[in-house]
Amino acid sequence: MRKVFKFLFSRIVFFSLLIVLQAAVLVYFLVDFSTYSRTVYLVCYIVSIAAVLWLITKDDNPSYKIAWIILIMALPILGGLFYLFFGNKTLPLGTRQKQQKHRESEPALYRAPSGATAEFRAACPEYTTEADYISRISDFPPFQNTAITYCPLGEDFFLHLREELPKAEKFIFMEYFIIEKGVMWKTILEILKERAAAGVEVCVMYDDFGCIQRLPLSYVKELESYGIKAAVFNRFRPSIDPSLNYRDHRKTCVIDGKVGFCGGLNLADEYINAVDRFGHWKDTAVMLRGEAVQNLTRMFLQVFTMVCPDSLNRPHEEYLRTEPVEAEGFVQPYADSPLDSFNVAESVYMQIINRANRYVYITTPYLILDNEMVTCLKMAAESGIDVRIMTPHHPDKWYVHMVSQSYYQTLINSGVKIYEYLPGFVHAKMFVSDDACAVVGTANLDYRSLYLHYENNVIFYHHPAVMDVKKDIVETFEKKCHLMTIEELQSKIRGKKILVALLKLWAPLM
Repeated sequence: MRKVFKFLFSRIVFFSLLIVLQAAVLVYFLVDFSTYSRTVYLVCYIVSIAAVLWLITKDDNPSYKIAWIILIMALPILGGLFYLFFGNKTLPLGTRQKQQKHRESEPALYRAPSGATAEFRAACPEYTTEADYISRISDFPPFQNTAITYCPLGEDFFLHLREELPKAEKFIFMEYFIIEKGVMWKTILEILKERAAAGVEVCVMYDDFGCIQRLPLSYVKELESYGIKAAVFNRFRPSIDPSLNYRDHRKTCVIDGKVGFCGGLNLADEYINAVDRFGHWKDTAVMLRGEAVQNLTRMFLQVFTMVCPDSLNRPHEEYLRTEPVEAEGFVQPYADSPLDSFNVAESVYMQIINRANRYVYITTPYLILDNEMVTCLKMAAESGIDVRIMTPHHPDKWYVHMVSQSYYQTLINSGVKIYEYLPGFVHAKMFVSDDACAVVGTANLDYRSLYLHYENNVIFYHHPAVMDVKKDIVETFEKKCHLMTIEELQSKIRGKKILVALLKLWAPLM
């Protein structure tokens, strides 16, 4: 009962009610005025027609456009205005100006180093196009001399993080979508407090929406009282504002520029199975040592210095120094951002699928695909590529899981194998292909991750860690997963086909 009251009186409920109230008032006045005023009716109708024409000509995902066009045509008086408030993914002018000003004032953070681009082209010609695409579009090149420790569970990640944080001598950067008080965060926070007291520069940034039910509004001040520099990304405000969609979904930790972490794990107890949510929680991460850590550092600095300008102690060049570690292969951490027109994360995933010769294995908590990704997966499977996808058996959101299952049939009919993780929930976001290339990171196979969120992944080529990822995925397929069949799928959705169809139609707007 206490949890119910806490939720009912939480900031997210209060703010959501205010947003709903604003929308209700807007709807009331528009409907009321359009009833009595032909001019208002015509204006609203013209706005809706203009919105549809704008959507048709806009360079955007077709599934997203179709969902909005149907909504606007179904509600011609309100649909166009709803799209302007909630659907138009063009960034507000103020946000674009702030980003441009930041790029101009901090050129070192956006100027890509050469990395090991020349060496990569000579050693990995089959992946040159992919690495060059990432370098050209996101400005994060591949590096050599980087060791990778693969963490197949959150418990492994937590163990390595606890070992590395106390070694910090200069700085610690942490950027996470979710931070929640509990065993995991309490342990980490005690180390951060000790390091800050020892003179280490500690910076923590978290997403406001991700933490809105997990941290108090004043938590930044609490962290600052410990000597930690803290920032909240994109404060959730009770207003009808499309920029609320843009969330910082990244999960990054950098220590002295020497060690970096990236993966699907947030800093909350379910990620290390200290509490039971949706059964056993399967999540993964990688720990990097060496030159490629520089990319993770630049990602953090690009966002943190925009949110908190003039808050760091050192020139940016000092944070970007790395130490090479003798290791095979190439490592390329990269970022994706909604501030540009490029869908880097999805493009990289599709390039891996298109380039596969033998197999592509994928893990994702959500399987909400656009037409391009569906076509890509089907074409690979129909060409004889062994395409396998792991999804949760115990979902965190029933309606999202139902949408995921709506894609099973067309994929299975094309030869894609769908496995559900029986012990619980899979939160890992991974690709591995042909024993040569693997990705571990934060980007889900859904519209929000691929189109609206700040994300970061690590791709590695001809690196020993590729086989670590493959071994973990294959063992999980064989020992802990169930291969879905068309018959089982039809049994699960029997009697729910209309609901499934409606959910799938609105999937791009979820």
